[in-house]
Amino acid sequence: MEWVLAEALLEQSQDPRVLFVTLCRGEASAERVETLRFLLQRLEDEAARGGGGGDALPEAAREVAAGYLMPLLRGPRLRPAGAPDPDPGPPARRRVLRAAGAALRSCARLAGDPSLAAALAEEALDDLLAAGPAPGLEGGAEAALEVLAAVGPCLRPREDGPLLERVAQTALALALAGDGEAAALAAGRLLPALGQGGAAALRAVWGGLVALSGPGRVGPRLQVLSALAERLLPGHPAHDAGPDARRCARFWRTVQAGLAHHEDALTRKRARYLLRRAVEVSAERGDDCTCDPGDANGPSLFWWSGKKKDELLKFWENYILILESLEGNQVHVIRPVLPKLNDLFEGAMSQEDHGACWLLHPSWHMCVYKRMFESENKVLSKEGVLHFLELFEAKRLPFAPEVSEFIIGPLMDALSESSLYSRSPGQLIGSGSPLGLKLQKFLVTYTSLLPEETKSGFLLKFIQRMTSRHWCAVPILFLSRALASVPKCSALAREGLLALRDVLQCTMATHQILLRGAAQCCLLQAAMHLVDAEKVSLSDVSAFLMSLRQEESLGRGTSLWTELCDWLRVNEACFGRSAARSPGGLQEPASLNAYVKTLVQEYVKPPAWETGGDCGVPDRGEAQLVALMVLLAVDVEGRRSRHSEKQRTQNVLRMFLEPLLDALARAGTSAYLPVPRSERSLQLLLQLLRACSPEASGAQDDEVFTLLRNLVLPATDSIAEFVLRRLTVGELSSVSDLDRCRLCLRAFMELTRLHAERAGEGGPGLWRVLRPLRSASIRHLQDADGGQEPTLGRQIQKVVSMAALAAVCEATAWQPECTQDALDAGATDSFLASLPRGQTLQKPRPGALSSVSEEPSSQGWGKVVAQYVHDQWACLAFLLEKHRAPASDAARNPGSTLRSALDALGVLPAQQASPVLRCMKTLVPQLLAPAEPLCIEAFDAAWKIVSSLSNTQLIFWSNLKAFVQFVFDAKVLTIAAKIKGQAFLKIKEIMYQMIEMSAVKTGVFNTLISYCCQSWMVPASSASRVGSLANAKNYSELVLEACIFGTVFRRDQRLIQDVQTFVENLGHDCAANVVIENTKREDHYVRICAVKFLCLLDDSDPSHKLFMEDLAIKLLDKDESVAKSRTRYYVNSQQHRVKNRIWQILLVLFPRFDQNFLNRIIDKIFQAGFINNQASVKYYIEWIIILILHKFPQFLPKFWDCFSDGEENLKTSICTFLSVLSHLDIITQNVPEKGPVLARALGLALRCCVHHHFGVRLHARLALKRTWSLCRAARAEGIDALMPVVESSLSHADGAGNAKRNWRRIQDHFFFAVFHPLEDYCLGTIFYILPRLSGLVEDEWIATDKFARFTDIPSDTAFQWYLSRSQLRELDPGAWAQQDAGSNPGEADKQSACSDVQRKVIPWKDTVPALDLEPALWGRDTALARPDGGLIVVASLIDKAANLGGLCRTCEVFGASALVLANPQCVNDRQFQYLSVSAEQWLPLVEVKPAQLADYLQQRKAEGYTIIGVEQTARSVALTQYRFPEKSLLLLGNEREGIPAALIPQLDVCVEIPQRGVTRSLNVHVSGALLVWEYTRQRLCGPPGREGPAPQTGHWCH
Repeated sequence: MEWVLAEALLEQSQDPRVLFVTLCRGEASAERVETLRFLLQRLEDEAARGGGGGDALPEAAREVAAGYLMPLLRGPRLRPAGAPDPDPGPPARRRVLRAAGAALRSCARLAGDPSLAAALAEEALDDLLAAGPAPGLEGGAEAALEVLAAVGPCLRPREDGPLLERVAQTALALALAGDGEAAALAAGRLLPALGQGGAAALRAVWGGLVALSGPGRVGPRLQVLSALAERLLPGHPAHDAGPDARRCARFWRTVQAGLAHHEDALTRKRARYLLRRAVEVSAERGDDCTCDPGDANGPSLFWWSGKKKDELLKFWENYILILESLEGNQVHVIRPVLPKLNDLFEGAMSQEDHGACWLLHPSWHMCVYKRMFESENKVLSKEGVLHFLELFEAKRLPFAPEVSEFIIGPLMDALSESSLYSRSPGQLIGSGSPLGLKLQKFLVTYTSLLPEETKSGFLLKFIQRMTSRHWCAVPILFLSRALASVPKCSALAREGLLALRDVLQCTMATHQILLRGAAQCCLLQAAMHLVDAEKVSLSDVSAFLMSLRQEESLGRGTSLWTELCDWLRVNEACFGRSAARSPGGLQEPASLNAYVKTLVQEYVKPPAWETGGDCGVPDRGEAQLVALMVLLAVDVEGRRSRHSEKQRTQNVLRMFLEPLLDALARAGTSAYLPVPRSERSLQLLLQLLRACSPEASGAQDDEVFTLLRNLVLPATDSIAEFVLRRLTVGELSSVSDLDRCRLCLRAFMELTRLHAERAGEGGPGLWRVLRPLRSASIRHLQDADGGQEPTLGRQIQKVVSMAALAAVCEATAWQPECTQDALDAGATDSFLASLPRGQTLQKPRPGALSSVSEEPSSQGWGKVVAQYVHDQWACLAFLLEKHRAPASDAARNPGSTLRSALDALGVLPAQQASPVLRCMKTLVPQLLAPAEPLCIEAFDAAWKIVSSLSNTQLIFWSNLKAFVQFVFDAKVLTIAAKIKGQAFLKIKEIMYQMIEMSAVKTGVFNTLISYCCQSWMVPASSASRVGSLANAKNYSELVLEACIFGTVFRRDQRLIQDVQTFVENLGHDCAANVVIENTKREDHYVRICAVKFLCLLDDSDPSHKLFMEDLAIKLLDKDESVAKSRTRYYVNSQQHRVKNRIWQILLVLFPRFDQNFLNRIIDKIFQAGFINNQASVKYYIEWIIILILHKFPQFLPKFWDCFSDGEENLKTSICTFLSVLSHLDIITQNVPEKGPVLARALGLALRCCVHHHFGVRLHARLALKRTWSLCRAARAEGIDALMPVVESSLSHADGAGNAKRNWRRIQDHFFFAVFHPLEDYCLGTIFYILPRLSGLVEDEWIATDKFARFTDIPSDTAFQWYLSRSQLRELDPGAWAQQDAGSNPGEADKQSACSDVQRKVIPWKDTVPALDLEPALWGRDTALARPDGGLIVVASLIDKAANLGGLCRTCEVFGASALVLANPQCVNDRQFQYLSVSAEQWLPLVEVKPAQLADYLQQRKAEGYTIIGVEQTARSVALTQYRFPEKSLLLLGNEREGIPAALIPQLDVCVEIPQRGVTRSLNVHVSGALLVWEYTRQRLCGPPGREGPAPQTGHWCH
């Protein structure tokens, strides 16, 4: 068309200048400039052929370039004179600039003067540089780029060499600057144009790319490389004028970075294109090629050999296939391709005498794994990680530094994702994460393959990488376990030990205590396995050990503690010396005993700066370190002399503690002993006693604890005198002194506990000091209220005295018989009773302070007041719990006391509210009846306090326990239930709120149900037994909710539960299980508590019996309500689980039911059998019906009635009762006359054998077979007459094919083949075996050992807990589960690599990426890469959105130029989008209304299109006979009327589709799709063939 236009212009005038003047006059529209371009190109072609134009043509070309094109390109301010100044949009202006640039190139060639191109380039380059380093397309940047792209190929390589290099360098810098439009234009147009211009520009660009250092931005680099791919990767040796990118290592590093680029699919596409072209070029050229060696010891990044062409082609074809498959992110497509990844490893290695070596660089394989790791599909990421970890199990790969770097980098980044550690389908809970176990094996295998000289560096980098990010609990645990599994080697020095300590700090970030403790245990084991003792000192080791939390991991008596002691003993002589000296200037001793002795001496002796009065409280962490090392050294000595007398251990301990014991013995008597030394001694003593206590060590008869106690007890008198002096003589007078007060009281209470456990031992001073301490505290408190102006010293002394008085009360509660003589109980109680409960501590005025520095902050004083109020209520709680102060104000006025308690809750922080709750527990039972609103207010306030602590792990549970003991106290529950007022409703409201909280905080319901069940369990001899069960009946909703409790966890919550179970299953092998108390906060323990409570009830007791019956009725009502719920009921749904739990509890309760009660509920039980239940619920219902009929045969008539409803029953209900009938041998055991029963059962079974449903017939034949066996064994009367019928029915079961297989399967089903309803009745079957065999999710399996571990409720010895038979327990679910023959889920995983694999073709990804180099510049048509000509599909006559959506998808897939619609808004229709699947985003859409179709067709016909109608006419042509022109327009008719008759004359041809069937026509979308495909096929393959039979006349469709 362009040449036709140019010829027409030249025919009008032979003088080109006249044409130029005509075209350059007037508006500079896109059409006018494009016409000028066509004309100049036509003249350029004629000049190249030696045609005319004359001498005037060059001058005319120069005038057009300088006078019209350059002003047009530079902007509107320099437009030609008289030309209008329109404001076209960006697409129109871009079209003008593109045409003007092409015209300018023709002018430069026609001018015949090479200097013109150089001058134009110089001018454009100056404009581009003036725009800035990273310009947009505003101003002249776009025009300058167009000019340079146009005239760049015209520059001379020699004469214009410097200019070419400047232009190339500027274009490269602009292309690499960013993602802007100017960068895209520079990369997409200017650089390819320069590359075509000559080798000089190409070398300049290549030099700039190679000179780049660092990773940089991969996307822009690949964009430039793709634009120059044909020049940098020439396909023929004759074209080697420029550089060969194949030989450059930086080129391949850039390609590898692009292949694994996870953020941008376009970048990955460009990298694949460059790789594919390099391989194709190498295969085409056939010459040998080697990249610059990146590593002298390893292979080149890329090489080619003609001798190994086939092997290399196969390798790279598989490699690119894997990368293309990964683009789909579909696991089912990628998984079959993974075997080809194994082939890549096989092809990349060679086996030699000294071992395997790499032929191809291993970094290529790492690119594939990195792409998988960073996939958006987490399942694919997990597949990639697992595949990589399994590599070293299957094959021995040679060492490569790149693999180690990949492990420390991308692999560890991928391993940080917690979801990867989830269990595999079908894997049991607690069996461990497959990925975690494979990681453990992998690290062991890989480190064993590492050369010794690189192992230390790898492990150090691995550990340091673990410190570089925040890890969740699960990944850090399995990484630590993998590290601990590495075989012992001296690989780490002090730097490695410090890195392990940093990892320990990372573990503290998680709130999962058990997982945190387990990770610490593993890291300690890793340190003992990997650290070189000669390169670390004992101080380094002790600092590392202090990073552990002893209460979570490093507990005495554990296997880990023993392993640590052995490690210290073996390496004692090997430890190095620390470069740092002690504070005393002494060199660190080498032996462990000498080091510990020096450690104690230096700690007890305070530094010089702590001898003054302003020194701080001794650091607890430093004291913990000293105590830990003392105990370790003592235990090491004990293991060294295990077979000798224990006197040696005692002597060693005495040697260590001699400075401490000396300071303690003189603390209360020596006036010259510095106070800081005494305080440091107290701190060390406190930490020693805590670390060595039986609770911490787990051993009640600990020899070291006994020795320590014997050494400390003689010094208790001195310690008591010191504490008395510090607390009573006014030595503590500042806010900072309160920490000293707490230190003294903690040490005093620890010694008190020690004396309480060993009453009668030690000196009497500890008890004797209680009287003066109590008296002095009371005196100070009374003096402080004397009306004097409060000073800081008086107020601090008041706080100290109240804290001391609270400690005296606590000590009295511990050992009342020992303190009875030491205390005047009456005086103490009288003072406590007179304490003003609403009074707080007044802050002293600044004028009352001796110095400004003493003034406490508001926040600091608030803490002081809170501690004072806390201690005050602790004393009052002691008073109220004693019940020995009837004359006290608190007892006389409980209402005012409770009001004061509510006020105190408003003052106290939530974590200090426990003593107030203790007081409320005593007061509320007295006030619940007379002052119910006040008690309700107390309930609300207490619940608000406790619920606010739900995110505070350390103090929440203790406060929750105190709250439960307060609100759900037996007395409170009894009174509330008796009056049935608002308090009763409030308690139930709080109960449901706690159950709701349990859904997000596991363990809350456990605390509630455990306490209530324990309080309701009263011995039979107790007088309050009936009242306690009355409470249980009044609050039976609590037991009901406990029986069916269990949340459906989110995936992350389930993962945490699984891993915690895995750690618990490790038992004593993991020290965290020993040290951390098992709080039994799993949801299972709620139901376990309820079940054990129900098992303890006595059905001979009327109150117990009524309670169980009431609970059973409520359970059946709950089952009915769940069945009627509209919530979706599917397997393992919440509704399924609730119903399953209901019938489990009913089975537990069944032995307690008598016939009278069953008469009330039997109809509900049978009615449950009619409901369409899941398999597990169905088994429970069948089981309980069998037990009922066995125990009470009187209900058999009701059972027979269940078969009388006929066809109205669902098939599942009939199968339920037939399954019961299959156990007729159990049912008839207690039936004296079995004949009638057998006859009735035989008749029912025979009747169901002819049912229309196959499943019913199958169950009926099984029941018939078993009933017939019973009849024959019992020799029932009349059975001979039925023998032919029965045998005929049973013979049909032994058919062929699926019927025979199903008959065999149902006979082997566990419920009929192995299960025995009587012998298998136990908790193990109910809660573990049956859920497991019936396909319930593992969350519902409760093992019997959990019932045994839950000791809060004792076990009923009369109940059968464990299974007596092992056959059912050992049955595998897979033994009876139905499987189709020949279907193996693992077949896809095991398929060979040579088999064909599914490949999702994405056509635009397989093309040369030349069209996507400048996406920011595209308009819609340009961006969609549609040619100007080709096929146009007109669908304006189609009405239905579904047809339009399908047609849109077809047109886009086969590359139609455009789709014409009557209303483009139809793309928003849901039906359209459902079928188009976003095709409308990639296909040009044109709007033409039906009324405008005639004009539109005429316009397209004028443009050279052939108008083709898809319609049946008298002259229509068969599709098989028609040859489509290149420019074709398909007109599709309406779904009903077809093409209107008015448009038929405008059609050039009508095409119809041959048909052989009876149906009149095809769907319009299908018809259009057939024609579009035939058009595409002809363009690809040539004219259609004549194969196949000729179509029948008269059978056509449109």
